[in-house]
Amino acid sequence: MSAPTADDTTEHVFYAERPEWADVVPVVQYENIQPLAPIFYSPEYKDATDYFRGVVKIGEKSLRVLQLTETIIRLNPAHYSAWQYRYETLIAISAPLQPELVLSNTLTKASPKTYQVWHHRRLLLTALGDPAPELAFNEEVLKADAKNYHTWSHRQWLLAHFDQENLWADELPFIDGLLEDDVRNNSAWHHRFFVSFERGSNDDKDEAEAIVKRELAFAKEKIALAPNNSSAWNYLRGILDHSRVPYSTQAIFARQYIVDTVEPRGNDILDLENPPPSEGAELPCAAAIEFMADVHEASGNEGISEAVELWRSLADTHDTIRKRYWEYRIRNAVATTGKA
Repeated sequence: MSAPTADDTTEHVFYAERPEWADVVPVVQYENIQPLAPIFYSPEYKDATDYFRGVVKIGEKSLRVLQLTETIIRLNPAHYSAWQYRYETLIAISAPLQPELVLSNTLTKASPKTYQVWHHRRLLLTALGDPAPELAFNEEVLKADAKNYHTWSHRQWLLAHFDQENLWADELPFIDGLLEDDVRNNSAWHHRFFVSFERGSNDDKDEAEAIVKRELAFAKEKIALAPNNSSAWNYLRGILDHSRVPYSTQAIFARQYIVDTVEPRGNDILDLENPPPSEGAELPCAAAIEFMADVHEASGNEGISEAVELWRSLADTHDTIRKRYWEYRIRNAVATTGKA
């Protein structure tokens, strides 16, 4: 296992060589122990963590402990104990937290896929009680990686924890922009579901129905644009499952996507509730075939034959990667109903 190393461009002075640390007795990691698979840390990291264990042993919380923990965190951003002790020290000595948040900006951008940097931000934001600037910072990090789980998780925590109307206000336009850039951004689709349906219970029936109608229209519009986008089909299913609306209500829409070619539109009036595939779309769409098979299966015994036919088309032609899964669905349906 590779060990953390210090920045080669920076002259490093070991804590063992610093006069102001002479009163601390370092505690080595493997004292009186012979590990079977020791980790060979860099000298800088070993020196810093030995002194960290020394200050933890005596319970010291001071400005120099903040310096020490920053050294460790820069060498190893995933050192949970250093992060936790750092936060405890900040609180114990009543250090100003706004400068710490500024430092956290740098550390978070440097290690956006490290859980500990985001957890530290949560602690700071909770203590500061001012979440307003955080969405802009979060968006900045997402520009570097629009699908980073930790960044999205932090955004959802921020919205839910503070639950302020001004924080929620621009989320849908924000998501719209991301999906305009990449309609297959599954993280943005997931966040849209969170914003639309998971904010909390909606006791206003009319408003809840309006949201379902809006989101169904949005999902179908995006499917029409890119029919083989599984994220949009999963979103459509999620809306129906959440609102307990039968899949069969969307059969007219989905049926357009299981044909081999896009039907010429001519002068027909466009059905806005059931937009057809865009011209040049690659059809048939495997997700639509699966959807229609589920519609037929849910209709009872009379629909099983149609469902089996669609599953066979997936197994043999349109989704051969999951061939064994479709064959399982067929066997299960036949065994249950006795219909082939």
